[in-house]
Amino acid sequence: MSQTAALRESEPLLQHPQPKAYGNESITSDVSDAETAIPTKDSRDNRGQQLGLLSVVSLIFNRIIGTGVFAAPSVILRSSGSVGLTFVMWIIGALVSAAGTAVYVEFGTGLPRSGGEKTYLEYIYRRPAFLMSCIYASYGILLGQVPAASIAFGGYALHALGYEETAANVRIVACLCITLCLVVHGVFPTVGIKLQDTLGVFKLLVLLLISASGLFSLVGVPGFSVGEAYSQPHNFRWSTFWEGSNMSANAFTNGVYLVIWSFIGYSNANYALSEVRNPVRTIRRAGSLAMSLVSIVYILVNIAYYAVVSKEDILDSGTIAAALFFRNLFGLATERVLSVVIALSMLGNILAVLFAQGRVNQELGREGILPCSQLLASNEPFDAPLFGLFVQSMVSILMVLLTPAGDAYTFVVNCMDPSFFFFAFLKSFTHPSTVASYPLALFNLLISGGLLLLYTRPYKSFNWDPPFRAPKYVVTFFFLSNVFLVVVPIIPPSNGFEIYEHLPYYSHVVMSLMIGVVGVIYWFFCFDYFPRKSGYALKQDTIIETNGRTRQVIRRIPKYPE
Repeated sequence: MSQTAALRESEPLLQHPQPKAYGNESITSDVSDAETAIPTKDSRDNRGQQLGLLSVVSLIFNRIIGTGVFAAPSVILRSSGSVGLTFVMWIIGALVSAAGTAVYVEFGTGLPRSGGEKTYLEYIYRRPAFLMSCIYASYGILLGQVPAASIAFGGYALHALGYEETAANVRIVACLCITLCLVVHGVFPTVGIKLQDTLGVFKLLVLLLISASGLFSLVGVPGFSVGEAYSQPHNFRWSTFWEGSNMSANAFTNGVYLVIWSFIGYSNANYALSEVRNPVRTIRRAGSLAMSLVSIVYILVNIAYYAVVSKEDILDSGTIAAALFFRNLFGLATERVLSVVIALSMLGNILAVLFAQGRVNQELGREGILPCSQLLASNEPFDAPLFGLFVQSMVSILMVLLTPAGDAYTFVVNCMDPSFFFFAFLKSFTHPSTVASYPLALFNLLISGGLLLLYTRPYKSFNWDPPFRAPKYVVTFFFLSNVFLVVVPIIPPSNGFEIYEHLPYYSHVVMSLMIGVVGVIYWFFCFDYFPRKSGYALKQDTIIETNGRTRQVIRRIPKYPE
């Protein structure tokens, strides 16, 4: 057992009334005022800063590019009604993602440490002490981030291998995928980073090949013509480009809503900034580079799809646009090739999400507010947050195994994983709907609104002066876009746009808010009611462990010493 294990989990909250050193651990002084302490880059947190520019770009790119690039065009076209309006929606989505990237880059350069939203919310909303940390922890611990992605992987992997896609088979493969990612990132962290980097490069090359093939077909390069047996596309003639545009407010809102969620993931690198080499410079470069690649790829792939597949085929077939593209250009025999590509895309996405969420759970452990905080904060024995990854993986596996098909599965996707709405739509729905991950929209709303507050006179004492500043109009635009994402799910959907068959349309909104309430209740009893009732105060101290890393512990201090 290591020397750090000598500090028992019960001690921070339950035993020692005065700060105490354990073994080779030391304790800093005057870190107890959690309401005024500012979370900044920990100079002692120099573990494994192994993520360079490529790895950080890969974290963002892999997180965003999942099933959406293959399935989203079909869904968006059904909302827009025309090819021209579809491209307008994609441009709006790119602008929102650019604004979000700027906001997170500003926070990343000002607070260059792991944690993402957790770190930024704690910095802005300091009172009551620990409240925001507890609310964020309820989402970080209780919500699995990869169930839908792993189920998508299971379906496409089975199809690629020629096995029957039964519900049991898909779930088994999904659980095996999550377990594989847990082992790779938790036991062989260097291998995990290299694997997700490789998958990110592979994904980019495949999408560029799809884009080039579509452009070759559009300009009439020999060997890239659409098969005569299939409907010939004429989507880029001016007379047909805007034909069928659905200008109703509801349809346009639905389309834009779904496009915005297809860009989600620009904050993924912020969760692991403590492990980034030269984080301030790297996040500035990686954020803009990754989102430029994503936006360019989305536009080029859409051009390729519409150059090869007729609008009528996309609307009437019920098949994802990528499958129609491969069929029209390369024949039916390439169907399994596409399944391999999508499965590998899913694997890269799951690796990127699990990598980041493991670091978020580790930061929650380092805050000292949860049971088993020492385990969550630990990087032992493989120099990776194994326990944080384990918690995230187990929650996701339980959701995969216990969630039945139909409304329940749709509900899980709505609450937890916005980027896989498109997969759920093609597998489970009849109509497009306004679904997304509501908690993420709430956090983005609080973060962008908080950044606007940091610019105001009452917050001058925070001395917010990051190396990079997003223009105020960009922050305001991102704030308003998140108001839109928070409000839309509360509005009753029109006929044909229902989300669930039997559940109320707002079910995932209520559940998302209730999970936050769990965090409030936990904070109230542990950090307010019991201390007042028992006559003690809580003091947060910083422990320096034998490996040079730091973490927080919370101790009971009697208000009336004997």
